Amino acid sequence: MNLDLRAGEVHVLFGENGAGKSTLISIICGALAPTAGDVVLDGNVLQMSSVKDARDQGIAAVFQEFSLAPELTVEENMFLGAEVAQSGWLKKSRMRHAATQALAELGFKLDPGAIVAHLSRAECQMVEIAKAVMTDPRVLILDEPTASLTEAETNVLFALIERLKAKGVGMIYISHRIDEIRKIGDRVTVMRDGQYIETLDARTATKTELVESMTGRSFGDFYPKLNFRPGDPVLSIDGLATLDGRVSDVSLNVRAGEIVGLAGLVGCGKSEIGRACFGLEALASGEIHFAGERLRHPQPRHLIQKGMNFVPSDRMREGLLMGRSTRENLSLSALFQKEFSNRGFLRRKREVKFANEMGERIGVRPLRIEGAVSDYSGGNKQKVMLGRAIASPLRLLILDEPTIGIDVGAKAEVYALLSELVQDGMAVLLISSDLPEVLSMSNRVYVVRQGHIADELVAERKTEDVALKSFFGQE
Repeated sequence: MNLDLRAGEVHVLFGENGAGKSTLISIICGALAPTAGDVVLDGNVLQMSSVKDARDQGIAAVFQEFSLAPELTVEENMFLGAEVAQSGWLKKSRMRHAATQALAELGFKLDPGAIVAHLSRAECQMVEIAKAVMTDPRVLILDEPTASLTEAETNVLFALIERLKAKGVGMIYISHRIDEIRKIGDRVTVMRDGQYIETLDARTATKTELVESMTGRSFGDFYPKLNFRPGDPVLSIDGLATLDGRVSDVSLNVRAGEIVGLAGLVGCGKSEIGRACFGLEALASGEIHFAGERLRHPQPRHLIQKGMNFVPSDRMREGLLMGRSTRENLSLSALFQKEFSNRGFLRRKREVKFANEMGERIGVRPLRIEGAVSDYSGGNKQKVMLGRAIASPLRLLILDEPTIGIDVGAKAEVYALLSELVQDGMAVLLISSDLPEVLSMSNRVYVVRQGHIADELVAERKTEDVALKSFFGQE
Protein backbone atom coordinates (compact mmCIF):
# COMPACT_ATOMS: atom_id res chain seq x y z
CA MET A 1 0.00 0.00 0.00
CA ASN A 2 1.23 3.49 -0.90
CA LEU A 3 -0.26 6.81 0.18
CA ASP A 4 1.03 10.36 0.20
CA LEU A 5 -0.61 13.27 2.02
CA ARG A 6 0.00 16.94 1.27
CA ALA A 7 -0.25 19.79 3.74
CA GLY A 8 -3.65 21.48 3.58
CA GLU A 9 -5.47 18.78 1.62
CA VAL A 10 -8.27 16.34 2.32
CA HIS A 11 -7.13 12.99 0.96
CA VAL A 12 -10.00 10.51 0.88
CA LEU A 13 -9.25 6.84 1.50
CA PHE A 14 -11.90 4.80 -0.32
CA GLY A 15 -12.50 1.06 -0.28
CA GLU A 16 -14.86 -1.73 0.66
CA ASN A 17 -15.18 -2.93 4.23
CA GLY A 18 -12.26 -5.26 4.79
CA ALA A 19 -10.08 -3.54 2.15
CA GLY A 20 -7.51 -2.63 4.81
CA LYS A 21 -8.36 1.03 5.49
CA SER A 22 -8.63 0.62 9.26
CA THR A 23 -5.37 -1.38 9.38
CA LEU A 24 -3.58 1.32 7.39
CA ILE A 25 -4.70 4.19 9.60
CA SER A 26 -3.92 2.12 12.70
CA ILE A 27 -0.33 1.95 11.44
CA ILE A 28 -0.19 5.67 10.64
CA CYS A 29 -1.46 6.64 14.10
CA GLY A 30 0.86 4.27 15.97
CA ALA A 31 -1.65 1.64 17.08
CA LEU A 32 -0.06 -1.08 14.91
CA ALA A 33 3.51 -1.60 13.72
CA PRO A 34 4.09 -2.24 10.00
CA THR A 35 5.65 -5.54 8.94
CA ALA A 36 7.37 -3.80 6.04
CA GLY A 37 7.59 -0.30 4.61
CA ASP A 38 7.85 3.11 6.29
CA VAL A 39 5.73 5.95 7.60
CA VAL A 40 7.57 9.16 6.66
CA LEU A 41 6.78 12.63 8.02
CA ASP A 42 8.66 15.62 6.53
CA GLY A 43 11.33 13.31 5.18
CA ASN A 44 11.92 11.55 8.49
CA VAL A 45 11.05 7.88 9.00
CA LEU A 46 8.89 7.60 12.11
CA GLN A 47 9.52 4.92 14.74
CA MET A 48 6.29 4.66 16.72
CA SER A 49 5.29 2.12 19.33
CA SER A 50 2.07 3.74 20.57
CA VAL A 51 -0.68 6.18 19.75
CA LYS A 52 1.02 8.63 22.14
CA ASP A 53 4.17 8.50 20.00
CA ALA A 54 2.12 9.44 16.95
CA ARG A 55 0.30 12.18 18.85
CA ASP A 56 3.65 13.63 19.93
CA GLN A 57 4.55 13.80 16.23
CA GLY A 58 1.31 15.68 15.48
CA ILE A 59 -0.78 12.76 14.19
CA ALA A 60 -4.32 12.48 15.60
CA ALA A 61 -7.15 10.13 14.66
CA VAL A 62 -10.92 9.97 15.08
CA PHE A 63 -11.83 6.30 14.73
CA GLN A 64 -15.17 4.91 13.57
CA GLU A 65 -15.32 2.83 16.75
CA PHE A 66 -15.07 5.33 19.59
CA SER A 67 -12.15 5.35 22.04
CA LEU A 68 -13.89 7.23 24.85
CA ALA A 69 -13.99 6.37 28.55
CA PRO A 70 -17.77 6.10 29.13
CA GLU A 71 -17.77 6.82 32.87
CA LEU A 72 -15.77 10.05 32.51
CA THR A 73 -17.12 13.46 31.55
CA VAL A 74 -16.81 15.13 28.17
CA GLU A 75 -14.01 17.41 29.38
CA GLU A 76 -12.17 14.55 31.10
CA ASN A 77 -12.22 12.61 27.83
CA MET A 78 -11.03 15.65 25.87
CA PHE A 79 -7.97 15.96 28.14
CA LEU A 80 -7.42 12.23 28.70
CA GLY A 81 -3.67 11.62 28.59
CA ALA A 82 -3.01 15.36 28.33
CA GLU A 83 -4.40 16.63 31.64
CA VAL A 84 -3.53 20.12 32.87
CA ALA A 85 -1.84 19.79 36.26
CA GLN A 86 0.38 21.72 38.61
CA SER A 87 2.37 20.23 41.50
CA GLY A 88 0.46 16.98 41.12
CA TRP A 89 -3.00 18.61 41.24
CA LEU A 90 -5.43 18.71 38.33
CA LYS A 91 -6.44 22.20 37.20
CA LYS A 92 -10.10 21.30 36.69
CA SER A 93 -11.39 24.86 36.28
CA ARG A 94 -8.78 25.57 33.61
CA MET A 95 -9.70 22.37 31.75
CA ARG A 96 -13.41 23.16 32.05
CA HIS A 97 -12.83 26.63 30.58
CA ALA A 98 -10.66 25.28 27.74
CA ALA A 99 -13.16 22.50 26.93
CA THR A 100 -16.10 24.93 26.92
CA GLN A 101 -14.21 27.32 24.65
CA ALA A 102 -13.12 24.55 22.28
CA LEU A 103 -16.63 23.12 21.95
CA ALA A 104 -18.05 26.59 21.31
CA GLU A 105 -15.46 27.28 18.60
CA LEU A 106 -16.26 23.95 16.96
CA GLY A 107 -19.99 24.68 17.09
CA PHE A 108 -20.77 21.55 19.14
CA LYS A 109 -23.57 22.03 21.67
CA LEU A 110 -22.25 19.77 24.43
CA ASP A 111 -22.07 20.12 28.20
CA PRO A 112 -18.40 19.62 29.22
CA GLY A 113 -19.59 18.10 32.51
CA ALA A 114 -21.88 15.49 30.92
CA ILE A 115 -21.02 11.81 31.46
CA VAL A 116 -20.10 10.23 28.10
CA ALA A 117 -22.13 7.07 28.84
CA HIS A 118 -25.28 9.23 28.77
CA LEU A 119 -24.54 10.78 25.37
CA SER A 120 -26.02 9.77 22.03
CA ARG A 121 -23.80 8.29 19.33
CA ALA A 122 -23.75 11.63 17.49
CA GLU A 123 -22.66 13.45 20.65
CA CYS A 124 -19.89 10.87 21.23
CA GLN A 125 -18.74 11.53 17.66
CA MET A 126 -18.49 15.24 18.48
CA VAL A 127 -16.42 14.51 21.60
CA GLU A 128 -14.01 12.37 19.56
CA ILE A 129 -13.58 15.14 16.98
CA ALA A 130 -13.07 17.80 19.66
CA LYS A 131 -10.55 15.59 21.47
CA ALA A 132 -8.49 15.13 18.30
CA VAL A 133 -8.61 18.78 17.17
CA MET A 134 -7.53 20.01 20.61
CA THR A 135 -4.11 18.35 20.10
CA ASP A 136 -3.43 20.90 17.30
CA PRO A 137 -2.53 18.13 14.83
CA ARG A 138 -0.46 18.37 11.65
CA VAL A 139 -2.07 15.19 10.34
CA LEU A 140 -5.70 14.43 11.19
CA ILE A 141 -7.34 11.11 10.34
CA LEU A 142 -11.16 11.08 10.21
CA ASP A 143 -12.84 7.67 9.90
CA GLU A 144 -16.52 8.06 8.87
CA PRO A 145 -16.87 11.26 10.96
CA THR A 146 -20.34 12.17 9.66
CA ALA A 147 -21.92 8.71 10.03
CA SER A 148 -23.98 9.79 13.04
CA LEU A 149 -24.29 13.54 12.37
CA THR A 150 -27.25 15.49 11.04
CA GLU A 151 -26.91 17.67 7.96
CA ALA A 152 -26.49 20.78 10.14
CA GLU A 153 -23.83 19.09 12.29
CA THR A 154 -22.09 17.82 9.15
CA ASN A 155 -21.92 21.37 7.79
CA VAL A 156 -20.31 22.51 11.05
CA LEU A 157 -17.70 19.76 10.66
CA PHE A 158 -17.03 20.70 7.03
CA ALA A 159 -16.49 24.33 8.05
CA LEU A 160 -13.98 23.10 10.63
CA ILE A 161 -12.20 21.02 7.97
CA GLU A 162 -11.90 24.11 5.75
CA ARG A 163 -10.33 26.05 8.64
CA LEU A 164 -7.87 23.23 9.29
CA LYS A 165 -6.97 23.09 5.58
CA ALA A 166 -6.24 26.82 5.65
CA LYS A 167 -3.85 26.20 8.57
CA GLY A 168 -1.98 23.57 6.54
CA VAL A 169 -3.30 20.47 8.32
CA GLY A 170 -3.27 17.39 6.11
CA MET A 171 -6.33 15.17 6.55
CA ILE A 172 -6.93 11.53 5.67
CA TYR A 173 -10.69 11.19 5.35
CA ILE A 174 -12.50 7.85 5.19
CA SER A 175 -16.08 7.92 3.92
CA HIS A 176 -18.44 5.84 1.82
CA ARG A 177 -20.66 8.82 1.01
CA ILE A 178 -19.70 9.77 -2.54
CA ASP A 179 -21.51 13.15 -2.54
CA GLU A 180 -19.59 14.01 0.62
CA ILE A 181 -16.29 12.97 -0.97
CA ARG A 182 -16.87 15.30 -3.91
CA LYS A 183 -17.82 18.15 -1.62
CA ILE A 184 -14.74 18.25 0.62
CA GLY A 185 -12.15 15.90 -0.92
CA ASP A 186 -9.15 16.93 -3.00
CA ARG A 187 -7.83 13.50 -3.99
CA VAL A 188 -9.17 9.96 -3.56
CA THR A 189 -6.96 6.91 -3.14
CA VAL A 190 -8.75 3.61 -3.71
CA MET A 191 -7.78 0.45 -1.78
CA ARG A 192 -8.81 -3.10 -2.58
CA ASP A 193 -7.71 -6.30 -0.80
CA GLY A 194 -5.12 -4.39 1.22
CA GLN A 195 -3.44 -2.88 -1.84
CA TYR A 196 -3.18 0.44 -3.64
CA ILE A 197 -5.39 0.62 -6.76
CA GLU A 198 -5.29 4.24 -7.96
CA THR A 199 -5.53 7.90 -6.97
CA LEU A 200 -8.22 10.09 -8.56
CA ASP A 201 -9.28 13.72 -8.48
CA ALA A 202 -12.13 13.86 -5.97
CA ARG A 203 -14.08 16.53 -7.84
CA THR A 204 -14.00 14.96 -11.29
CA ALA A 205 -14.23 11.24 -10.46
CA THR A 206 -17.73 9.91 -11.11
CA LYS A 207 -19.70 7.68 -8.77
CA THR A 208 -19.45 4.83 -11.27
CA GLU A 209 -15.66 5.20 -11.53
CA LEU A 210 -15.21 5.21 -7.76
CA VAL A 211 -17.45 2.23 -7.07
CA GLU A 212 -16.08 0.13 -9.94
CA SER A 213 -12.51 0.93 -8.85
CA MET A 214 -13.38 0.03 -5.26
CA THR A 215 -15.14 -3.26 -6.02
CA GLY A 216 -13.47 -4.32 -9.26
CA ARG A 217 -16.90 -4.90 -10.76
CA SER A 218 -19.62 -2.90 -12.51
CA PHE A 219 -22.22 -1.14 -10.43
CA GLY A 220 -25.97 -1.48 -10.93
CA ASP A 221 -28.94 0.17 -9.23
CA PHE A 222 -28.19 1.22 -5.66
CA TYR A 223 -31.67 0.98 -4.11
CA PRO A 224 -33.76 -2.07 -5.08
CA LYS A 225 -37.17 -1.65 -6.67
CA LEU A 226 -39.59 -2.55 -3.91
CA ASN A 227 -43.17 -3.61 -4.58
CA PHE A 228 -44.86 -3.45 -1.20
CA ARG A 229 -47.94 -5.54 -0.51
CA PRO A 230 -48.92 -4.44 3.01
CA GLY A 231 -51.03 -6.87 5.01
CA ASP A 232 -52.36 -6.77 8.55
CA PRO A 233 -50.68 -4.63 11.23
CA VAL A 234 -47.86 -6.47 13.01
CA LEU A 235 -46.89 -3.60 15.31
CA SER A 236 -49.26 -0.93 16.62
CA ILE A 237 -48.31 1.85 19.03
CA ASP A 238 -50.87 4.13 20.65
CA GLY A 239 -50.02 7.15 22.82
CA LEU A 240 -46.55 5.84 23.71
CA ALA A 241 -44.40 7.82 26.16
CA THR A 242 -41.09 6.83 27.76
CA LEU A 243 -40.16 7.39 31.37
CA ASP A 244 -37.19 9.60 30.47
CA GLY A 245 -39.46 12.01 28.57
CA ARG A 246 -37.70 11.63 25.22
CA VAL A 247 -40.82 10.13 23.61
CA SER A 248 -44.34 11.46 24.15
CA ASP A 249 -47.75 10.55 22.69
CA VAL A 250 -46.43 8.50 19.75
CA SER A 251 -48.85 6.49 17.65
CA LEU A 252 -47.93 4.49 14.55
CA ASN A 253 -48.28 1.09 12.91
CA VAL A 254 -46.19 -1.26 10.80
CA ARG A 255 -47.87 -3.86 8.60
CA ALA A 256 -46.67 -7.18 7.25
CA GLY A 257 -44.91 -6.87 3.91
CA GLU A 258 -43.79 -3.26 4.24
CA ILE A 259 -40.89 -1.14 5.45
CA VAL A 260 -41.90 1.83 7.58
CA GLY A 261 -39.28 4.52 8.16
CA LEU A 262 -38.62 6.75 11.17
CA ALA A 263 -36.75 9.92 10.19
CA GLY A 264 -35.70 13.03 12.06
CA LEU A 265 -32.78 14.97 13.46
CA VAL A 266 -30.29 13.28 15.79
CA GLY A 267 -31.74 13.32 19.31
CA CYS A 268 -35.35 13.71 18.13
CA GLY A 269 -36.45 10.47 19.82
CA LYS A 270 -36.70 8.17 16.80
CA SER A 271 -34.23 5.66 18.20
CA GLU A 272 -35.98 5.65 21.57
CA ILE A 273 -39.27 4.63 19.89
CA GLY A 274 -37.68 1.47 18.48
CA ARG A 275 -35.88 0.75 21.74
CA ALA A 276 -39.11 1.13 23.73
CA CYS A 277 -40.88 -1.38 21.48
CA PHE A 278 -38.11 -3.90 22.17
CA GLY A 279 -38.14 -3.38 25.94
CA LEU A 280 -34.93 -1.32 26.14
CA GLU A 281 -36.58 1.90 27.35
CA ALA A 282 -38.92 2.13 30.35
CA LEU A 283 -42.50 3.07 29.45
CA ALA A 284 -44.48 5.82 31.16
CA SER A 285 -47.76 5.37 29.30
CA GLY A 286 -49.36 4.17 26.08
CA GLU A 287 -49.91 0.77 24.49
CA ILE A 288 -47.80 -1.48 22.27
CA HIS A 289 -49.46 -4.32 20.38
CA PHE A 290 -47.35 -6.90 18.58
CA ALA A 291 -48.82 -9.77 16.57
CA GLY A 292 -52.22 -9.26 18.20
CA GLU A 293 -50.86 -9.25 21.76
CA ARG A 294 -50.58 -6.24 24.04
CA LEU A 295 -47.05 -5.87 25.40
CA ARG A 296 -47.46 -4.64 28.96
CA HIS A 297 -43.83 -5.17 29.97
CA PRO A 298 -41.78 -5.76 26.78
CA GLN A 299 -38.68 -7.91 27.30
CA PRO A 300 -36.15 -8.74 24.56
CA ARG A 301 -35.97 -12.48 25.33
CA HIS A 302 -39.76 -12.86 25.18
CA LEU A 303 -40.02 -10.72 22.03
CA ILE A 304 -37.32 -12.66 20.15
CA GLN A 305 -39.19 -15.88 20.84
CA LYS A 306 -42.42 -14.21 19.66
CA GLY A 307 -40.82 -13.09 16.37
CA MET A 308 -39.47 -9.57 16.97
CA ASN A 309 -35.80 -8.62 16.84
CA PHE A 310 -33.79 -5.41 17.04
CA VAL A 311 -30.51 -4.18 15.53
CA PRO A 312 -29.07 -1.33 17.65
CA SER A 313 -27.06 1.57 16.25
CA ASP A 314 -24.03 0.97 18.49
CA ARG A 315 -22.52 -2.37 17.51
CA MET A 316 -19.60 -2.03 19.95
CA ARG A 317 -21.46 -1.32 23.19
CA GLU A 318 -24.81 -3.02 22.55
CA GLY A 319 -24.83 -4.97 19.31
CA LEU A 320 -22.16 -7.66 19.55
CA LEU A 321 -20.34 -9.87 22.03
CA MET A 322 -16.95 -8.48 21.03
CA GLY A 323 -14.86 -11.11 22.81
CA ARG A 324 -16.80 -14.06 21.42
CA SER A 325 -16.62 -15.86 18.08
CA THR A 326 -18.50 -15.08 14.89
CA ARG A 327 -20.33 -18.40 15.30
CA GLU A 328 -21.62 -17.49 18.75
CA ASN A 329 -22.72 -14.03 17.64
CA LEU A 330 -24.55 -15.30 14.56
CA SER A 331 -26.43 -18.08 16.34
CA LEU A 332 -27.20 -16.30 19.61
CA SER A 333 -30.83 -15.36 18.96
CA ALA A 334 -31.67 -18.77 17.47
CA LEU A 335 -30.44 -21.02 20.28
CA PHE A 336 -33.85 -21.28 21.96
CA GLN A 337 -35.10 -23.32 18.99
CA LYS A 338 -35.23 -27.10 19.34
CA GLU A 339 -33.07 -27.44 16.24
CA PHE A 340 -30.08 -26.15 18.23
CA SER A 341 -30.70 -27.41 21.75
CA ASN A 342 -31.75 -30.68 23.32
CA ARG A 343 -32.56 -30.86 27.04
CA GLY A 344 -30.24 -27.97 27.78
CA PHE A 345 -27.36 -29.21 25.59
CA LEU A 346 -26.17 -27.33 22.52
CA ARG A 347 -26.16 -29.19 19.21
CA ARG A 348 -22.78 -27.83 18.14
CA LYS A 349 -22.63 -29.36 14.63
CA ARG A 350 -25.97 -27.84 13.72
CA GLU A 351 -24.88 -24.50 15.15
CA VAL A 352 -21.65 -24.55 13.12
CA LYS A 353 -23.53 -25.46 9.93
CA PHE A 354 -26.07 -22.70 10.58
CA ALA A 355 -23.38 -20.08 11.28
CA ASN A 356 -21.54 -20.97 8.07
CA GLU A 357 -24.71 -20.73 6.00
CA MET A 358 -25.78 -17.44 7.61
CA GLY A 359 -22.29 -15.95 7.21
CA GLU A 360 -22.37 -16.81 3.49
CA ARG A 361 -25.90 -15.48 3.12
CA ILE A 362 -25.12 -12.05 4.58
CA GLY A 363 -21.78 -11.77 2.75
CA VAL A 364 -19.23 -11.71 5.59
CA ARG A 365 -15.82 -11.74 3.87
CA PRO A 366 -13.53 -13.40 4.79
CA LEU A 367 -15.76 -15.64 6.91
CA ARG A 368 -14.00 -16.97 10.01
CA ILE A 369 -16.75 -18.42 12.20
CA GLU A 370 -14.41 -19.35 15.07
CA GLY A 371 -12.52 -16.05 14.96
CA ALA A 372 -13.38 -13.23 17.38
CA VAL A 373 -15.96 -10.89 15.87
CA SER A 374 -13.87 -7.96 17.15
CA ASP A 375 -11.28 -8.74 14.45
CA TYR A 376 -13.68 -7.85 11.64
CA SER A 377 -14.01 -4.52 9.85
CA GLY A 378 -16.93 -2.28 10.78
CA GLY A 379 -18.95 -3.41 7.77
CA ASN A 380 -18.51 -7.09 8.57
CA LYS A 381 -19.44 -6.44 12.21
CA GLN A 382 -22.63 -4.78 10.97
CA LYS A 383 -23.43 -7.77 8.76
CA VAL A 384 -22.91 -10.19 11.67
CA MET A 385 -25.29 -8.13 13.80
CA LEU A 386 -27.90 -8.20 11.03
CA GLY A 387 -27.37 -11.94 10.51
CA ARG A 388 -27.97 -12.63 14.19
CA ALA A 389 -31.19 -10.60 14.09
CA ILE A 390 -32.65 -12.66 11.23
CA ALA A 391 -31.42 -15.99 12.66
CA SER A 392 -34.66 -16.59 14.55
CA PRO A 393 -38.13 -16.83 12.95
CA LEU A 394 -39.24 -13.21 12.44
CA ARG A 395 -42.42 -11.23 11.97
CA LEU A 396 -40.93 -7.80 12.74
CA LEU A 397 -37.39 -6.47 12.45
CA ILE A 398 -36.48 -3.09 13.99
CA LEU A 399 -33.32 -1.57 12.51
CA ASP A 400 -31.61 1.45 14.09
CA GLU A 401 -29.07 2.99 11.65
CA PRO A 402 -28.47 -0.36 9.89
CA THR A 403 -25.93 0.91 7.31
CA ILE A 404 -23.86 3.21 9.52
CA GLY A 405 -20.20 3.12 8.55
CA ILE A 406 -20.44 0.51 5.78
CA ASP A 407 -19.45 0.87 2.13
CA VAL A 408 -21.78 1.25 -0.83
CA GLY A 409 -21.37 -2.38 -1.88
CA ALA A 410 -22.28 -3.61 1.61
CA LYS A 411 -25.20 -1.18 1.73
CA ALA A 412 -26.55 -2.60 -1.52
CA GLU A 413 -26.31 -6.11 0.00
CA VAL A 414 -28.21 -4.98 3.11
CA TYR A 415 -30.91 -3.36 0.98
CA ALA A 416 -31.25 -6.50 -1.14
CA LEU A 417 -31.64 -8.58 2.03
CA LEU A 418 -34.35 -6.25 3.37
CA SER A 419 -36.14 -6.46 0.03
CA GLU A 420 -36.06 -10.26 0.25
CA LEU A 421 -37.41 -10.25 3.81
CA VAL A 422 -40.26 -7.88 2.98
CA GLN A 423 -41.23 -9.87 -0.12
CA ASP A 424 -41.59 -12.86 2.22
CA GLY A 425 -44.11 -10.89 4.30
CA MET A 426 -41.94 -9.55 7.12
CA ALA A 427 -42.60 -6.13 8.66
CA VAL A 428 -39.61 -3.78 9.03
CA LEU A 429 -39.28 -0.60 11.09
CA LEU A 430 -36.30 1.29 9.63
CA ILE A 431 -34.81 4.06 11.80
CA SER A 432 -32.23 6.08 9.87
CA SER A 433 -30.52 9.47 9.78
CA ASP A 434 -29.69 8.85 6.10
CA LEU A 435 -32.63 10.65 4.50
CA PRO A 436 -32.24 9.27 0.94
CA GLU A 437 -32.03 5.77 2.44
CA VAL A 438 -35.15 5.99 4.58
CA LEU A 439 -37.17 7.67 1.80
CA SER A 440 -36.04 5.23 -0.91
CA MET A 441 -36.48 2.06 1.14
CA SER A 442 -39.75 2.81 2.97
CA ASN A 443 -43.38 2.45 1.98
CA ARG A 444 -44.28 5.13 4.54
CA VAL A 445 -42.12 7.47 6.62
CA TYR A 446 -43.00 8.95 10.00
CA VAL A 447 -41.12 12.15 10.82
CA VAL A 448 -40.18 12.40 14.49
CA ARG A 449 -39.64 15.84 16.04
CA GLN A 450 -38.99 16.52 19.72
CA GLY A 451 -40.22 13.09 20.77
CA HIS A 452 -43.52 12.97 18.90
CA ILE A 453 -44.76 12.14 15.40
CA ALA A 454 -44.77 15.37 13.42
CA ASP A 455 -45.89 13.98 10.05
CA GLU A 456 -46.48 10.84 8.00
CA LEU A 457 -45.07 10.92 4.47
CA VAL A 458 -46.70 8.76 1.84
CA ALA A 459 -46.83 8.66 -1.97
CA GLU A 460 -45.98 12.03 -3.57
CA ARG A 461 -45.27 13.67 -0.18
CA LYS A 462 -42.40 11.23 0.47
CA THR A 463 -39.68 13.66 -0.66
CA GLU A 464 -36.56 15.18 0.88
CA ASP A 465 -38.01 18.69 0.68
CA VAL A 466 -41.17 17.79 2.59
CA ALA A 467 -39.20 15.72 5.12
CA LEU A 468 -36.70 18.50 5.87
CA LYS A 469 -39.45 21.06 6.34
CA SER A 470 -41.12 18.68 8.78
CA PHE A 471 -37.80 18.14 10.61
CA PHE A 472 -37.68 21.84 11.44
CA GLY A 473 -41.39 22.47 11.88
CA GLN A 474 -41.81 24.50 8.70
CA GLU A 475 -45.02 24.59 6.73
